[in-house]
Amino acid sequence: MIPCIRIHIAILVCDTPIQPVLKKYGDYFAIFQDILRQGFKDLERSEKLKDITVEFSEYHMMGNNRFPDLQDVDAILLTGSKHDAWADDQWICDLTSNVREAVLTHKKPVVGICFGHQILARALGAQLGRNEAGWEVSVEKLTLTEAGKKLFGKDTLSIQQMHRDIVFKPPVNCTNLATSPKCEVQGLYLPKRVLSVQGHPEFNEGIMACLLEARHENGTFGDEL
Repeated sequence: MIPCIRIHIAILVCDTPIQPVLKKYGDYFAIFQDILRQGFKDLERSEKLKDITVEFSEYHMMGNNRFPDLQDVDAILLTGSKHDAWADDQWICDLTSNVREAVLTHKKPVVGICFGHQILARALGAQLGRNEAGWEVSVEKLTLTEAGKKLFGKDTLSIQQMHRDIVFKPPVNCTNLATSPKCEVQGLYLPKRVLSVQGHPEFNEGIMACLLEARHENGTFGDEL
């Protein structure tokens, strides 16, 4: 009998959704847990994975910044956030340092989404900042690089976007996965260590509608967006 393999994924929650999203879809831990569980189910149905048990742990990074015990987790996922990944807030600096240690010292696989993508890049030495081209919002059709085509098995990838900060150049040893007219570095890849995307695979149409409405009402977005 083949033993069941246990995978422990630590989800590092870097923000709280706005109230309409929280009420309808839950917090970011719930949202990511749902899509990851669905992904594992799809792999099981396709027989690409068998006898896998997945466990998720929740760690809130803002404030107390309790980072997981790296001896106890198999992989880490960094969520998005409204905060600036390039800022010098203590929790962001601590998070960056801990992610660097996870990747370089402990050789843990780390996945980063939007803010998480940028934190990963910063941890590995890349420069971040405001995008002079402004916000990139809603579904964007990305042009995949050769590495991206090989990884995703297609030439383009459409993904929800909600950001105005960018990674200017990929870190040394990381490969850029995709580009868009407003953002040159749309994803990072280092085999068995780093996978990140600037976009939001966890955002569905309903979540995006809530965010667009809220940011239009508070003046962040004008009518042109």
